Amino acid sequence: MTVRRAVVLLLLLLAPVLLATPAAAHTELVRSTPADGAELKRAPEQLTLVFDEPVALDDVRVVTMDGNRLPVSRLGKDGVRVALPRSGDGETAVTWSVVDEEDGHASSGRIAFGVAVPAAQDRGDEAAPALSPSVRKGLVAARWTGYLSLALFVGGLAFVALLWPRGAGVPRARVLLALAWTGGVLSTVASIGLQGAYTSFGGLRDALRPSSYADVLTTGPGIALAARGLLWVLAAVVLGALLQGGARTSRSPGWRVGALAVSVGLLRATGMSGHNSEGGEPTWGALADLLHLLGAALWIGGLAMLAVAVLPRRRAGELAEVVPGYSRLAAVAVTAIVGAGLVLAWQVVGSYDGLLHTSYGHLLLVKTAVLAAVLLIAQSSRRWVRTRLDLAVLLRGDAATVRPFGYSVAAETGLVLVVLAVTSLLVTANPGR
Repeated sequence: MTVRRAVVLLLLLLAPVLLATPAAAHTELVRSTPADGAELKRAPEQLTLVFDEPVALDDVRVVTMDGNRLPVSRLGKDGVRVALPRSGDGETAVTWSVVDEEDGHASSGRIAFGVAVPAAQDRGDEAAPALSPSVRKGLVAARWTGYLSLALFVGGLAFVALLWPRGAGVPRARVLLALAWTGGVLSTVASIGLQGAYTSFGGLRDALRPSSYADVLTTGPGIALAARGLLWVLAAVVLGALLQGGARTSRSPGWRVGALAVSVGLLRATGMSGHNSEGGEPTWGALADLLHLLGAALWIGGLAMLAVAVLPRRRAGELAEVVPGYSRLAAVAVTAIVGAGLVLAWQVVGSYDGLLHTSYGHLLLVKTAVLAAVLLIAQSSRRWVRTRLDLAVLLRGDAATVRPFGYSVAAETGLVLVVLAVTSLLVTANPGR
């Protein structure tokens, strides 16, 4: 892939964002009765909340300012009815929070109204519940670890199966796959507890409570996380067979089918906790997200295998066999990443204003800029493959000849880790803000 083509693809990534109509963000409150700031002659017995999309009763929490949770009942598909406690004259205030059924993100607010006295008298004393910064950082870290582990595991398996079957017996490659599996399991378990603390606006201690896990596992995002955890268990079977059988297993059609099934399942389960379901075409968003994650896994997992396991051995035969094949595979993967990214940008951001005036849009621009830098470095690597690989093979993997390619691969890998970090921030950010 030339630099010119890479730049054109990146411009295409942003083009639909500039022309499309805005997409929906997370679940938000449309109206309440009584309204926030209303002055009433007598205390109401109930409060009604109407949201901009259907909500589940279990996902809506309404509490008084002293922390007592109020009972809620159904009011149509997108509303709830809240039973209010008896109160005399003065101000009544409650806080509400709702979890988006699709991606598990939370929204919250505060509603206060006065009875016989102005409602705004003491409005500034209490604030709406806010997400703990430590919980958000923990979620970002868990997402980053999860994405990296997924890419290393799926991409590493594909690298071994398609390009380097004998790598199944190389200690460094085996350790890399084992560490990727361990990181995937730990990040999934941590994400469940952190998601519970996130939706309840709690702290890091709440992420360790069994009740947080129980609450999350009854929700749509929690079920997706549980499915991901089960798939990582199945991945242990695939990995164990590879580590035990080595190159013979990596060439086996039966093992390849099992590895493909587990890999696709892991990619889809990971994508279910993102923003791809938002907008007018959730099916296209889900397909694009699957293709986006697959391309990233093939690219990143292959880079890691090259940097950690192939290049340090400097074996001429392996370089001649593996490097050109990975170069072609990476070109296809990058094309898939950019094409699917185009669809996802249109699906989630959906407007020029959203791209320039929201934190989500700013993060997307940063991700695009870093990706452009990665593509420039990748072009340098491809140039080495075309002009210097034959010499490296002729000199039997001479260190001085291979070293520039190793530096390029290392720089590409480092910037890809930055892209993953920005991606983790994007998943926890609200597209509408």
